Amino acid sequence: MTSGMRGRTGACVLLVALLLSTLVSLSLGRFSIPLKTVAAILLEPLFDIPAFWSNTEAQVVWAVRFPRVALAAFVGAGLALAGASLQSLFRNPLADPQILGVSSGAALGGVVGILLAGTGWPTICGSFAGGIASLALVFWLAGGTGAGRGSAVMLVLAGLVVGAVGAAGIALVKYAADPDNQLPAIVFWLLGSLAAADKKSLYVTAPPILFSAALILGLRFHLSALAVGEEDARNLGVPVRTVRLLALGAAGLATAAAVAVSGVVGWVGLVVPHLVRLSFGANHRWFFLNTLLGGAGYLILVDTAARTLVAAEIPLGALTALLGAPIFAVLLRRLRGKTDA
Repeated sequence: MTSGMRGRTGACVLLVALLLSTLVSLSLGRFSIPLKTVAAILLEPLFDIPAFWSNTEAQVVWAVRFPRVALAAFVGAGLALAGASLQSLFRNPLADPQILGVSSGAALGGVVGILLAGTGWPTICGSFAGGIASLALVFWLAGGTGAGRGSAVMLVLAGLVVGAVGAAGIALVKYAADPDNQLPAIVFWLLGSLAAADKKSLYVTAPPILFSAALILGLRFHLSALAVGEEDARNLGVPVRTVRLLALGAAGLATAAAVAVSGVVGWVGLVVPHLVRLSFGANHRWFFLNTLLGGAGYLILVDTAARTLVAAEIPLGALTALLGAPIFAVLLRRLRGKTDA
């Protein structure tokens, strides 16, 4: 099977898996709804289907679960695409959205919002502003995004510096927070959760992630060329500096938007691109689209497990780490085995 056919097959498989994971997630919960009923409720606005479901079931699907499932899809797709683009830019399989310090900056902005004005919109606005500010600071510290291996190293070092400052700022905010009210809210938010998902948070997150996804998908050929090497990319006519600036901006914007509504959810941008690359190849025509679909379906399933496995909801960030670390360890062992062979 050629790489193009393999990638096209992967897109079909992942799209079907995304649709199935959406149906399953909308069906499961303390008030379970049959899959057939969920499908009929979703299709009813498009087709003339006689209603055989109750108003309660329709309200649970549309008002309670659909915003959360849609938000999980956007957050997962944004983080996975950000990780894939950064791995191509830095030619580093360990690169993920946290390498730029955007996650830490967004988390700092979010906890400052909780400290000053409480949860909700202050958290969303603060984390979004913190993420964008940290990305701008990384660019400033690195002296731009010029071509060359040295500039990539400077970007990574600047990201480490900004990330360290963000972590220190979060520790200070925790120290200053009211231990009875503010500190529990800060800790819970930092662990990651989509429990507060609603249509408003979806309106905040969807536009920047859609814009970032469109930009990264539009640059997929250039990013694949950069993954081979900057000199080869230049020979193919790739404007390295411009592509790096656009891709870094898109990755940072998607990460900031995701953290704003979900808190810190790690490992998605690291694990999903590797799973997609190993399963369906790295053909530039399909890899980034497959990563988008895989990230959306992956986080929908993880979030469904977080809210249904036990009576009390499991923090999403903790669950992605518990799942991501073993998966990545297995991937490393498989890659090591191929290398040794």
